[in-house]
Amino acid sequence: MFDPDIAPSGTLLGLLQRGRGDGTLHALAAPRAEALAALNDSVLRDPRRDWQVENRSLYYARLYMQLDGGLEEIERHLFHPDDLIDTAEERTGLALAVLGHLASYGRDAARLLLRSYAAVGSNWRWALDELALRDDDAGLMGLAPAVLARFPETEEGEAALATAVRDAFEPRPWRLWAEGVRYAGRLAAAGEQGSFDRWQRQLRPRGPRPGWSVTEVLEWAQQGLDLHPEEHRHAAAARCLAAVAGPEDRPELLRAARGGPDAARAAALHHLAERGDPDVLGLIEDVAVDPLTAEPLTAAALASFERMRSVQAVDRARVWARREDRLGASAAAMLARRGGQRDAALVLAALRRTVRAEGPDAGGLWELVDGAGRLGVGCAAPVLRHVYRETSSSHLRGRAAGALAATDPGFAAGFAVECLWDCEETTRELAARHAATGDARVVEQLRRLAADPAEEAEVQTAVRSRFGPDASAV
Repeated sequence: MFDPDIAPSGTLLGLLQRGRGDGTLHALAAPRAEALAALNDSVLRDPRRDWQVENRSLYYARLYMQLDGGLEEIERHLFHPDDLIDTAEERTGLALAVLGHLASYGRDAARLLLRSYAAVGSNWRWALDELALRDDDAGLMGLAPAVLARFPETEEGEAALATAVRDAFEPRPWRLWAEGVRYAGRLAAAGEQGSFDRWQRQLRPRGPRPGWSVTEVLEWAQQGLDLHPEEHRHAAAARCLAAVAGPEDRPELLRAARGGPDAARAAALHHLAERGDPDVLGLIEDVAVDPLTAEPLTAAALASFERMRSVQAVDRARVWARREDRLGASAAAMLARRGGQRDAALVLAALRRTVRAEGPDAGGLWELVDGAGRLGVGCAAPVLRHVYRETSSSHLRGRAAGALAATDPGFAAGFAVECLWDCEETTRELAARHAATGDARVVEQLRRLAADPAEEAEVQTAVRSRFGPDASAV
């Protein structure tokens, strides 16, 4: 994850970077050159906070189609000399995914560009996966010499080839090449080696075995932290404790949770929290409020609390939620997930406090936004609208839209209309169920989504629900 440079939400570039539906609507109304410049900027400098989970590619591909945009800027980006130096997937992944969607829409230039990049580009695996879904057998067969030439016929090269075959996200090209006489033997051997590697890993499991004593499990957890500070074994150790700890071990676990070394302490807290031990809430509070506690231990203690589901944990959360520290934030998140109507005021206060102190991209907003919707906190609508407009996370914006659907009477005629063009399919699905059809744009977009073969099935199901006998306006 990285921190992208996001333009203000009131600009065309800022709307497109966020993947908002209004970005498409504004781009179609803006001068074409300005719209294409903003679109290319968004595609070539990936604006997502988490590129592995947020969607933008279909959103941008559709806009390229609507603007009849050329692919020259994408081509220059892919084949820039930087591709030889910066081989990280996030530099080119979004552009390749956009080309994949354009190829599925029938843009032959996009398919040819993917083939060229798969032959020589550093992120060739991604390009090959896109082609595996969209290209014909002849096109894929033509790539075999260039791709397999990346793996010299040496011991190291064959090992790398076996890894590539084993880890391929889309296996179609490799299977197609293995059917040809020229590469059958080599790829068959690579496939066998990949299967052998998986079998070997299964025979060499890491970590402690059930049957160790509680003392040994706690020592193993601490050894991981001492030898490799970036390796946190406490969660794995807690799973082992679930297998080996009995009632007679409770005193030892309580001692470790009160004052043991950090990793052992985290493992003991995790285990005691999962068992609902009557003393664990006090132990978690001791860790969370101590300013001298190391960050990993604080985080582990709070995570242990947030996993608890007991009535006692929710009751304690009502006490802690008024605090303006991390313990208070964790408590408010628990109330957002598991609290009742009596907790609406605490959830709303935490939501406002988090936005005010940390902004619309704060990590703690996800649970609070969901909680405001779940509890139907009507007076949360203004702050939810602010999060919707300003956050750079399309997932969080979708959560805010869901909460607004439950709290804002104006949602159907307001943000729901824009959401029909959103980059996230879950947000488009929500809009398809709620958007008021008094706006002619809504009817037109619903029909467009229903006919688009690239649209997700869940969205199209929601659209079809608007075309029933009682949906005469549509």
